[in-house]
Amino acid sequence: MVKYMEQNSNIYNIIGKNIKKYRKQKGLTQRQLAEINFLSDSFIAKLESVTYQTISIDTLEKISISLGVELSKFFEKEED
Repeated sequence: MVKYMEQNSNIYNIIGKNIKKYRKQKGLTQRQLAEINFLSDSFIAKLESVTYQTISIDTLEKISISLGVELSKFFEKEED
């Protein structure tokens, strides 16, 4: 069970890092991304930080559309 929880929280970190990467590539601030998707700045900030934050697939899809990125890209782990 602990192993699953570690993997589960890790996927949110991967998603958050990817949201930040694609947001910056698009030239958007956290506030701009939040406004486009009718979300709060603090929600985007928490997603992009190491703070554990859940996100629904619907919301993730809206963010992917606004950034012009395929949804699957948010799940890709960068190689060290």
